[in-house]
Amino acid sequence: MAVGLAFVGYFATYANNIILARRKDRLCRVNMQLPGLYGPLYAIDRATDTAWIAFRSRYRPRGAYFDDADPPSLDELEAWRVWMTEVFMPMNLLMEKAIIENADLIIENEMPKSFIDLIAHVAAYKPVMKKWEGGDFSEHLSFSEYPRDRLSGYVERSYVALTNERAELLGRLKQGINRNRK
Repeated sequence: MAVGLAFVGYFATYANNIILARRKDRLCRVNMQLPGLYGPLYAIDRATDTAWIAFRSRYRPRGAYFDDADPPSLDELEAWRVWMTEVFMPMNLLMEKAIIENADLIIENEMPKSFIDLIAHVAAYKPVMKKWEGGDFSEHLSFSEYPRDRLSGYVERSYVALTNERAELLGRLKQGINRNRK
């Protein structure tokens, strides 16, 4: 009887240790994903959105910025170039760098389409901005559209899911460790 109870106790401890090890491994992964990829993307995306709202509240607040029926003035085009050069492109480059350098931290097995679209948008804007450096202002837009809504939604959902998962894992690990101490 005592041997049976000891075996059950040993097996329960062994099983609990396996569960704890898996949770620790998952927590380690989440703790890499948040600061390495999703945290920076979330912060930059939120800052970009705030800057975009500020920009649009000042310049051409109604309708599309580039509208064939009501094209932007020369001053508005200059403002666009300044904001793209000094605000939006630097933030886009930070997001591009985070994605490229931390692609192994992506939640899914495949690269999210919004990430691919962002990288394509940034790449297609580089020649436009290079022309601006030489004084050629014949182009103002990337050939690839910025994936604003899809990117923001994906990054926010992923960031929130990972922070919630981390909190849950920490709580479960604490419970499991306390259980082992008893």
